[in-house]
Amino acid sequence: MHPEFPLTDDLLHMNHAAVGPWPERTHRAVATFARENSQVSSRHYLRWLEVERRLRGRLAGLINAPSEDDIALLKNTSEGLSVVAHGLDWTPGDNVVCPLQEFPSNRIVWQSLEKGLGVKVRLVDLDTPDPEAALLGAMDRNTRLLSVSAVQYATGLRLNLERLGRACRQRGVLFCVDAIQQLGALPLDVQACSADFLAADAHKWLLGPEGIAVFYCRAELRDRLRLHQFGWHMVEEPGDFDRLDWAPAATARRFEAGSPNMLGIHALDASLSLFEETGMDFVADALSRNVEYLIDLLRSARFTILSPIEAERRAGIVTFTRPGMVAEATWKRLMDAGVLCAPRGGGIRFSPHFYTPAGHLERAVERVAEA
Repeated sequence: MHPEFPLTDDLLHMNHAAVGPWPERTHRAVATFARENSQVSSRHYLRWLEVERRLRGRLAGLINAPSEDDIALLKNTSEGLSVVAHGLDWTPGDNVVCPLQEFPSNRIVWQSLEKGLGVKVRLVDLDTPDPEAALLGAMDRNTRLLSVSAVQYATGLRLNLERLGRACRQRGVLFCVDAIQQLGALPLDVQACSADFLAADAHKWLLGPEGIAVFYCRAELRDRLRLHQFGWHMVEEPGDFDRLDWAPAATARRFEAGSPNMLGIHALDASLSLFEETGMDFVADALSRNVEYLIDLLRSARFTILSPIEAERRAGIVTFTRPGMVAEATWKRLMDAGVLCAPRGGGIRFSPHFYTPAGHLERAVERVAEA
C-alpha cells in the first residue's frame, strides 16, 4: 500500500478518470491552510502568493511550457476552452474540427459558436484504424482550429498529439488540447506536440481538488484572445488599486479576472509535489504495468476489452463489457460493493493509477465478475 493513499480493501478506487483521491500530503496541506485561516486569517498572505508562484512553476514544468508566464490558473477545463473559443476572432464559414466521441466540454464550447458567429463544427468519428488521418482529412482551407482530448474519456484512446500538432503548424491551423485524461497519468510536452492551447482540471489523474485548472496559451497567441472577464487580478499592476489607467497583464495571468482560489492552489501544489518526487516516467511506467495486468485479468474472466490494447494507444483507462451486461445496472452493483468506477462507452470504465496495488486490481475484477 502506498503511504500517501491509505485506502482499504473495502474501497477499490478504479475511478481516476472521474475524480481521484487526494494524497495524504494534500489532505495535510488543506488542513493546515484551513487552520491558519481560522487562527490568524490572512496574516501570511504574502507567503500564500509564494505558493501560487511555485504552483505556476510546477505546472509549467509538468507540461514543459517555455515559461511560467504561459500558465493561467482557472476554474476548470471548460473555462479554459471557453477562453479560446470566445477569444478568437472568427469569420462566418470558418470551421473547427474535433472528435465525435468527445466529452461534452470539448464539443459544446465549439458548437456555441455556430449560431451567432457562423462557425461550423466538424465532428470526426475516431472509430477507425487511423484516427489522426481522419481528423486531418476533415480539415480544409477554412479550418481555423483542431481541438482534441489527448485521451478520450470513454474508451481511453490516446491520440498522437505530436503528429496532429505538427500537421496543424504546417497548415496554419490552431491546435487546442484538452489534457485532463493525460496529465498525471503520462508525460505531456506542449512544445513537442506544438500545442497552442491546453486546459486541464486538477481533480482526476493529478490527484487534486475540483475548482482549479491549468490553462496554457502559447505566448505569441495571448494578444489574439479577446478578453471577456475583467477584474483587479488580470491587470499588469494588480496591487496598485488607486491607478485609474490599466492594461491586461503581459502574462497568462490576464485570463484570471479576480481573486485566486488559494485553497485549491495549496492543494494542487501539494499534489504536484508528489509527482515531482516520484517522477512522471516512473508514474507512466507503473500505470502502464497496472493497465496491462488489468487487461489480462479481465480477459481471463472473459470480458471484452473496448479500450485500445496497443501500449501507444492507451493511458490509464480500461473500458470493458461482456454479452448481456447492462452497464448502468452493473455499475450500481459495483458501487454498492465498494468498487469506484463509471459506466462509459457502452461498458464499465476502470481507471487505476500508478500506486494502485495489484491486489486491488484482482479484487475489483472478482467483484465485477460477481456483479
